[in-house]
Order: sequence, then C-alpha cells, then structure tokens
Amino acid sequence: MSRVHDALRRSEGTQGPEAATSGNSKPLSGLVESALAAGAASPAALAAGLLEQVQEVPFAPAPESHLIDWQHPHETPSEEFRTLRTRLNHIQTLQPVHSVVVTSPSPAEGKSFTALNLALAQAQLTDNLVLLADFDLRRPMMHNLLQIPRTPGVSDYLMGQAPLTSVLRRIEGTNLFFMPAGTQVRNPLELLNLKEVKSLLEQLPGFFNWVILDTPPLLFSADANLLATMTDGTVLVVRIGSTTVDTLTRAMQSLCENNILGVVANGARAGELYSKYTYYYSRHE
Repeated sequence: MSRVHDALRRSEGTQGPEAATSGNSKPLSGLVESALAAGAASPAALAAGLLEQVQEVPFAPAPESHLIDWQHPHETPSEEFRTLRTRLNHIQTLQPVHSVVVTSPSPAEGKSFTALNLALAQAQLTDNLVLLADFDLRRPMMHNLLQIPRTPGVSDYLMGQAPLTSVLRRIEGTNLFFMPAGTQVRNPLELLNLKEVKSLLEQLPGFFNWVILDTPPLLFSADANLLATMTDGTVLVVRIGSTTVDTLTRAMQSLCENNILGVVANGARAGELYSKYTYYYSRHE
C-alpha cells in the first residue's frame, strides 16, 4: 500500500493526516482524481489506502449512551436494530441505497440513539464498512456518546481547514468509522448549502457501504430537509407517546416526497418485547 499512500499524500500536498493546515484540503473528488493520476492502482486500492491513514480510537462509549451490546446479540434492543439493519440491507438489494439521513420531527425522539445503534449493527457484518457522520451542526451529540473529540470534523473539512483523513476516526476493532460535527459554525445551513457538501456525499459511498447521517429535527431547521435531497433515503424516528400524528404528517410533508425508507418507533414498552424474545429463544436454544 506504500504506493497508494504516497499518491494520496502527494495529492493532498501533506505528509500525512497530522500535517493538516488551513486551506490545504481538497474536495474528495479532487483527491481521488489526483491520487489516481499520481499512481494509485485503482479506485479500490485508493479507498483502502485512504482509510488506512485514518486514526483509530478505542471503543469507550459514555455510560448514558445506551448502546447495543455486541456480546449479547439476542437481547431485545440488539435484536431490534438487527431487524432494522436487515430491512435496510434488503432495500439495498432492490435499489442503490448507500447514504441515509436519520432524523425526527422534533427533539428528544431518539434520532441520535437510533443512528448510532444502527451504525453499530451494520458494522457487525463482515467487510461492511460503515460511516456515521454527525451532520447535526446545531446541537451535535455523537462525540459525547462515543467520548471522542468534536474537532476536527464535518465543518472543518467543508471549510477547507482539514483533510478527510483528519476528520475521520475508526472505532478500534470494528468496521465503524466516525466523523464528528467539527468546529461550531455561526450559520450551519449556509455551510450545508456549499457545493462541497453535495460532492462529499456523492463520493463517500465509494468508500463505505453505508453512510449514516445524524441531522437536526425536521421541524426545527431546514438542515435535514436539505441533506435529504443529497442522500439516497431518509429514516424517520418517532417516539411512542410523544410524537403526534399531526407532527409526523408535517414532518413527512416537509421532505417534499423524498425517499422515506421507513419510520422507527422508539420508546416501545420493554416488558412486552422482552417476553416475546424470551419465549422464542428459550424454545430454540
């Protein structure tokens, strides 16, 4: 891979991800073209070489993150996200779906919880490279849940202040990559309207099988609506006992008939689900 690494470094104009300085970042499409011209063997080799440069960080989530337990896949929460994963992967066999916005009508409905656990469930599959990107530039949560620094991240890359390899992290021992929100910006919607955003979201599926975006709620900003027009589909998260039919209807109408892949109902009573799974596994083990 040394030839690929050299091509990547020449195309970035750096000596590696740690050498990033303001203004030296190239759009991902330009990086790909330049690296291929500089001698990378193929797009696949380029992708592998690029991801090999990404810093690995330990998997040490915050106690309050409520993540699924990889060691106990038959527990109810894990099984629910494995089911969601299976349904999305089936959709992927029917149509080209690789980038997904995860959002909700209103705050506190569980969108970040869903996005993170879905990404973890997808990353459990062999050779299934997954990117979880925090595009909630207004109130980012992912870096706190994973206990990873917020910067550099999405905003730093888009403003040309850091190369792609510096804003990505790989969760050690997994297929999961993470891109935090980055430095706080005054006007997130203005930043998301840059052409670099569309270019980035078009290129990332060439590196990852799934690109999962956590975004602000639909009815509180236009960010998620805009990002939905640049991705392959949207997953809506609602909270049982909290989200109203009127709120859900307005949220779906705000998407302008963009591809809604499904609705996730968060906050179901654990007791009822647990009894069903206990019965099933006790009969089959």
